[in-house]
Amino acid sequence: MAKKAKKQQQPGGTPATVALTAAGASYTVHSYDHDPAHPSYGEEAAEAMGVSPDRVFKTLVADVDGTLTVAVVPVAGQLDLKALAAAVGGKRAAMADPALAERTTGYVRGGISPLGQRKKLPTVLDASASSHPTICVSAGRRGLEVELAPDDLRKLTEAVLAPIGR
Repeated sequence: MAKKAKKQQQPGGTPATVALTAAGASYTVHSYDHDPAHPSYGEEAAEAMGVSPDRVFKTLVADVDGTLTVAVVPVAGQLDLKALAAAVGGKRAAMADPALAERTTGYVRGGISPLGQRKKLPTVLDASASSHPTICVSAGRRGLEVELAPDDLRKLTEAVLAPIGR
C-alpha cells in the first residue's frame, strides 16, 4: 500500500509568506545571512539585498493609548510617535515593550512582519511607501524579507496610510 505524501510548507515558509500565498498576493522572498553583530536589522537587509534603504521598511510595535499598534516605516528614517498616534485617532504613543511585541505578534525582534501576526493589530503604513512600485518588509524572521507592492501590503494588513516617518 502506497503512503500518502505529506504536503510540505515551502522551505523558509513563515506565517507572513503563508498569509501572502493564501491571499493570492504577488511577492518575492529575499533571504540573506543575518549578521548578529550588525547594528541595524533594516540597514543590514537593505545592504544585503542591494536595495535603497528608503524602499526597505521596518515593522515597529507601539502602544497608542493602551492599544498595541503596528507602524511600518522606512529603515532610513525614524518613527514619529506623535504622527502615529494622530493617524489612529490617539493622543499618546510610546514604543511597546519588546517582549510584549514578540508575544503578541508571534515574531522575534528584528523579524517582526506586518503580515501573518498572531493577533491582528491596527497598522499604519508610512505614506512614503506609495512612491515606490515595490517595498520590502520582514517576512517573519531575521535574514528573510518579502518584496511586494505597497498597496497590496496596505490591503492585506488593512493599514492606514499616513506620514508617520521622519
